[in-house]
Parts: sequence; structure tokens; C-alpha cells
Amino acid sequence: MAKPASFVCAACGAVHRKWAGRCEECGAWNSVVEDSGLSAAGPASKTLGPQKGRAVPLHPLAGEEPEPPRLSTGIAEFDRALGGGLAPSSAILVGGDPGIGKSTLLLQAAAGLARAGAKTVYVSGEEALGQIRMRAARLGLADAPVLLAAATNLRDVLTTLEAERPALAVIDSIQTMWADNVESAPGSVSQVRAVAHELTGFAKRRGVSVILVGHVTKDGQIAGPRVVEHMVDTVLYFEGERGHQFRILRAVKNRFGAADEIGVFEMSDRGLREVSNPSQLFLAGREARTPGSAVFAGVEGTRPVLVEFQALVASSPFGTPRRNVIGWDSGRLSMILAVLEARCGVSLAGMDVFLNVAGGLRISEPAADLAVAAAVLSAHRDAPIPPEVAIFGEVSLSSAVRPVSQAPARLREASKLGFTSVWAPTMVQEPGESGMRVETVADLDGLLALVAPG
Repeated sequence: MAKPASFVCAACGAVHRKWAGRCEECGAWNSVVEDSGLSAAGPASKTLGPQKGRAVPLHPLAGEEPEPPRLSTGIAEFDRALGGGLAPSSAILVGGDPGIGKSTLLLQAAAGLARAGAKTVYVSGEEALGQIRMRAARLGLADAPVLLAAATNLRDVLTTLEAERPALAVIDSIQTMWADNVESAPGSVSQVRAVAHELTGFAKRRGVSVILVGHVTKDGQIAGPRVVEHMVDTVLYFEGERGHQFRILRAVKNRFGAADEIGVFEMSDRGLREVSNPSQLFLAGREARTPGSAVFAGVEGTRPVLVEFQALVASSPFGTPRRNVIGWDSGRLSMILAVLEARCGVSLAGMDVFLNVAGGLRISEPAADLAVAAAVLSAHRDAPIPPEVAIFGEVSLSSAVRPVSQAPARLREASKLGFTSVWAPTMVQEPGESGMRVETVADLDGLLALVAPG
């Protein structure tokens, strides 16, 4: 009897018995496709049967495990996002919008590693060798001893890597590779899953660091099932607005380092240039006495970063006021506006509210609540916030300001950039080493008194 077809969601990887227009697990529309092949055959029956396998050795939890040696790519910001450099036997997935700089950065990293003496192989399924050489010449990397290949057959790629045994292999991209044991088109769910499984297994067996480039969908997610992200050790996302020259490399998953660690780059005619002091760059050109501007002292991974929140509040000509947000969570802005109206009596019902994070950075931590509230109040009351003030704190639904983590690191970064005062939760003590003056804020009524006294 023929095996019944199965269907899988391309967005979340959920398996369905029949086709459906909408995935019941994640709610995505038109994402359920037929799964015509698997990366490996499973057992024919529903159980393994009476046959026994060999016993797996068990080891105690306590033990001395040495730190795996790291390979430096020569790009400090890239190494930082990886947790200190490339770990051997690691599989890394890099995603981002088309044209944001994924191939450029990885070619720079491969060239830096090759110049340090490590064998590096760059396999492209999207570009010809001439195109890669032209990019390398433009970036000043033509003399780097990187080995290039243009191939899409996974069996040929694995055979080449087995023979060369490089320290790093870059596969650009995973959606262009195809395995001949899977009967589906390149880029399909089955192919992407099979290719990721084989390349990850090769990295673990041979001690090779493998970097996979992944395309993203319209929603910004890496195309293919989410199971690919579970297979690899590290998932890096390239973030950045088209109109800004800054690019953020964020580690959303890392088994060898801290998650949410970021590397900051600036796009130039010579490729991506690393930014060692992103706070100073994000605050460059800031107009100090403009209403609606508030500086947030945040932490991305282990790095403290100061960014500017810009707010604009204006009368709405429409029946439903607009809430436009760039670089922050729109749902959280709605919560802040509701708390301001319900707890502080600040009426914003008939006002359009626009919020922007300067520099193209995306902020996700709740510690930015107080800075957003300050920017909105400053714009609404037309009262500029003093330019020497940095702000951080989480706002609850009762309008109370809750403490946040890593307050000393935030204060030190603000002091280093010339800020002399901070508006922070009441749990933050007066610091001795930074010399910052701390104005404690218990709730949003206290913030309103600081922004617009009297």
C-alpha cells in the first residue's frame, strides 16, 4: 500500500494529515505544503520491535570540560556576536533581508580567517565565481587565500568538503542547495530540512565550522521550517533599515555564547566596517533641545548601548488616531499610552503618536518603557528633556516603575558618553564609580513632574 502523503507548515514546521489553507498551530495562511521526502528514513512499523540496541555510556554531570578553542575572523564585532569567535564543529545560520550585506560580511570573515592561516571554503549557489571575485576585488580581499566553488548539488559539496577538510565552510545559500535523495524542488521545505540536517551532521562529525546563509520571508523569518533553527547551534539575524548605513548582527540563539548579543557595522563602499562604540554613533547629530527626544540606556546581550527615542504627538485629522512605530513594539507603545491616560490623566485619545528609534536599531527589552513614556510626555507637553539625562526603567500597568537588570553597566556607559544624570527606578542606588546623579522615579506621575514640572 502506498504511504499516505503528509503536509508540513513552512512557517513553523507543524505536520498535518491533509492540506489546509491555514496552519492550525501558528495561524499562517497558505503555508501548508506537501512533504514529499525526509532527510532520513524512519522505521517501517510504528514501534521498534523486540530487537535491542547497544547500551549508551552514561557520564556524571560534574567534570572538567575545557573551553573549546575559538577561531578569530579578524572582525571583532562578528566574533562578539558569535560569543568570542568561531567554535569548532558549530553550525551557524545567518539570515537577513536581500541586499543587507550577508554575503559581503561572510566573504570578509572568510578572508580574515584565511589570511590567519586557516583553510576556508566559500560555496555559492547563487553567484558565479566571477561575481564573487569582483566583490572581493572591490572589498580589497583579492589576495586572500579563500577557496571558491559554485555548486548546488549537496552530494558534490559534501564530497568536496570531505576531501578539503577546511576550518570554515560558508554555504550561500541553503535555499539553493538540493539533495538528490529528496524528490522536491530546491528551496522547498523538504529540501531545506534535508540540506540543513546533512550539513549540520557533517560539521559535528568532522569538526568543521559551517555557516549557512538563509533567505527570509516577508515577515522577516528565515524561509523554511523553524526546525532548521533548532538544528543549528547559532542563529544570527542581520537587521537594519535601507535608509540607514548601520547594520546590526544579532544572535537570537547561541549555544556557545550569550543570546541577544549584537555586532554593529556601518555600510561603506569598502564593505561592512565594524563600529567599536555604537552608542556614540547612534547619538551622533542629536538635537539636544528638541521636544520628544529621550536617550535610553539599554543593554543588548552583554553590551550597554545608548540610543535616542524620538516621539511626535499631533492632533489627528481622522476619527481613528494613528500609532506608527519604527524600531520598537507597537503593542507595548499602546500599553504605555493607555497607562498614561488611565493613571496619569494624560489624554491622547484624539492624537496621532509617532515613535522612532534613531539609527535603525530595534529595541526589544522592557527597560525602554520609561524612556518611551518620557519621549511621549515631552512631545505632548512641548517640554524638552535636559540633554544630560539618560533614562531607563520598566513600566507596569499600575504605572509603577519597576527595576531592571544590569543598572551599573547602563550608568557606566552613560557616564562615559558625557551624561551626568539618570532617571531610573527607585531600586537604583547612587553609584560611586560613575559619578552619575540618580533621579529616582517611583511611577509615571513622578516622571510627569520631571518632564513638565508645575
